[in-house]
Amino acid sequence: MSRFVWLIGLVAMALAAVAVAPPAVAQESGGVINAIRVDGNQRIEAATVIAYMSQDIAVGDPFDAQRIDRSLKTLFATGLFVDVNLVREGNTLVVRVIENPIINRLAFEGNKRVSDELLAAEVQLRPRVVYTRTKVQSDVTRIVEIYRRSGRFAATVEPKVIQLPQNRIDLVFEIDEGPRTKILRIGFIGNKRFRDSTLRDQILTKETVWWRFLSSDDTYDPDRLTFDRELLRIFYLSEGYADFRVLSAVAELTRDRTGFFITFTVEEGERYRFGKVDIESTLRDLSADQLFERVRTFPGEWYDADLIEDSIQDLTDAVGNLGYAFVDIRPRTKRDRDNLIIDLTYEIAEGPRVFVERINVSGNVRTLDEVIRREFRLVEGDAYNAAKIRRSQQRIRNLGFFEIVEITDSPGSSPDKTIIDVTVRETSTGQLTFGVGVSSADGPLANVSIVERNLLGRGQNLGLSFLLSGRRQQIDFSFTEPYFLDREIAAGFDFFIRDTDLTNEGTFDENAIGSVLRAGYPITEWLKHSVRYRLQRSKIEDIDVDASELIKLDAGSRVTSAVGLTLKYDVRDSSFEPHEGYVVRIEQDLAGLGGQAKYLSHRVSAAYHHPITDDLTGTLSASVGNVFGIFGENVRIDERFFLGGQQIRGFATAGLGPRDVRTNDPLGGNTYATGTAELSFPIDLVSDFDLRGRIFTDVGTLTGLDVSSADLRDDATLRASVGFGLSWISPLGPILIDLGFAVLKEDFDDTEAVRFSFGTRF
Repeated sequence: MSRFVWLIGLVAMALAAVAVAPPAVAQESGGVINAIRVDGNQRIEAATVIAYMSQDIAVGDPFDAQRIDRSLKTLFATGLFVDVNLVREGNTLVVRVIENPIINRLAFEGNKRVSDELLAAEVQLRPRVVYTRTKVQSDVTRIVEIYRRSGRFAATVEPKVIQLPQNRIDLVFEIDEGPRTKILRIGFIGNKRFRDSTLRDQILTKETVWWRFLSSDDTYDPDRLTFDRELLRIFYLSEGYADFRVLSAVAELTRDRTGFFITFTVEEGERYRFGKVDIESTLRDLSADQLFERVRTFPGEWYDADLIEDSIQDLTDAVGNLGYAFVDIRPRTKRDRDNLIIDLTYEIAEGPRVFVERINVSGNVRTLDEVIRREFRLVEGDAYNAAKIRRSQQRIRNLGFFEIVEITDSPGSSPDKTIIDVTVRETSTGQLTFGVGVSSADGPLANVSIVERNLLGRGQNLGLSFLLSGRRQQIDFSFTEPYFLDREIAAGFDFFIRDTDLTNEGTFDENAIGSVLRAGYPITEWLKHSVRYRLQRSKIEDIDVDASELIKLDAGSRVTSAVGLTLKYDVRDSSFEPHEGYVVRIEQDLAGLGGQAKYLSHRVSAAYHHPITDDLTGTLSASVGNVFGIFGENVRIDERFFLGGQQIRGFATAGLGPRDVRTNDPLGGNTYATGTAELSFPIDLVSDFDLRGRIFTDVGTLTGLDVSSADLRDDATLRASVGFGLSWISPLGPILIDLGFAVLKEDFDDTEAVRFSFGTRF
């Protein structure tokens, strides 16, 4: 019996040995390979297959199971074959292969939110490329990831293969995009100082509500969530919580894959105040005392990391203006956890002497490199200057050609050289606009305009517009070359035709046709000077029978030949939406070099913007003007100043100033003065809407005429109004509403409580 059991064991061991033997070759090892034959190949040459195997086995090598097995794996790794089998026939090694098919056509079906072009650019497989299952699965994963990035976590992708003759296939990715995965709730754990609603306002990710149908902020994006962690940290550091940390940010997907629950776990820590604030300098002949006025951090105030960064920027600019091109300013803090104060020292030391080796510009598709480079305040070979880099970035942004302008630096070819990289993303600079709307000043209106602010990518501005409203018809054509003759001279011309119905304000019509030649150039970085020449024919006509006698005196045509100049000093942080800085403008016009009009006009205006908080901006502005006749000529009504409407809200257009009390006709004035105090702020009732509010008070006066009449009423008293307004850049166009209430006025003034405008583009 024991022998029988022993025999069964030997048979079992033999069968096991056969089972674990290498499957590549059915025959036993031994002997030498005399030839290698390839069967089943259609597109791939036999020599190519043998070449892939040559690193493991070749003719003349012995039949070794391990080496043959390695060559089998090598052939599979090429991705060219669906199946490979190695068989020994005598002393010949036979390689039997089944080739992977070639992709004839690649298609996407079911995709509506993502274009074919974008998907084709992201996948590995292409027409005339070898099909492999590994690559298909990789492409499926990539497509799903693209949809997840756009907030569609329920998207599925099914690859389908259509067999064609000659071992070719059509590959179709069938896509079910599914609904957009929304953010159902955003919660916070560990916050004691600030409510959840306050913290939600600080991050970009938003909860889903019905009015966010035009926004994607309520869809889950892991990159945005990472940025939200940084936004929370910046917010707490600006509020004095120097120990703040975001412990985790978890996004939980619902079972039906239609929504996320996001939870931030935070550790606030204690709130600190600034302790001792000092400046230490190692630069020769630089006194720290003269720099304290640039420091925005003061002892006893709450710790604010933003103020530290602002102070470093201001100190860098101040030291750079003193002639120190290479400077390194770093804050050194000493934290007293017992007394909850942070001592701060700004260390000013000589930075490494670095020069600009090269300036690289990327991202500009239409705009020529020259247009961007000429806005730089330094060139290759100059000493690196952070203040000039920031100014260059500001100038490029002020062009209005780019949505994003980023300037970074990278190491150059040697330690004392740096490369400046400018990355831009272009925005639309050409507009074909058809507009309809309504305005309290002009009534129903329609306009057509063609504007190209970056003509042929050269930075030139070309515009043509037609306006038709209840009281005004206007045609304007303009062209500006910002760098005339390759110099920093903005030269251009304007041509206009205007026909204005002033029967509501002055019982007459005014039409004008003319052109303007102009040129401007910078005197300094912030001071600019421009000159102009205007030739215009204007006509006062269709005067009512009951109109003021002073208007009838100005009836008829008149030619104006005038030269003018403008001096503008502008140190605002932005010329489009200023938040900080000021601008002063001085304008003069002299008419009398030919033509019938002979007068001299002066206008001075200034505006100061102060950031009270990051979102709250205070503005103070004022303007004065005077015009008087020369060579014995009087100033005609269309050459005088008019106030009201947008200049002093609460009063109608031409609603204040000299007036004929018999006919109630406004006559304008030769001298005016205005002032405005305004506070603007965002309104976060609907955070995704660009809704801003403002509180204002306007004051002004208008007086003085060259002629007199018994019916003339001219009181040079101060008028004033207060009010508030809203502005919304809606998807259908800008909407502006101002409610102004006159608090100081004369009984003959014309007031207007509501002033609004609405328009749409399509």
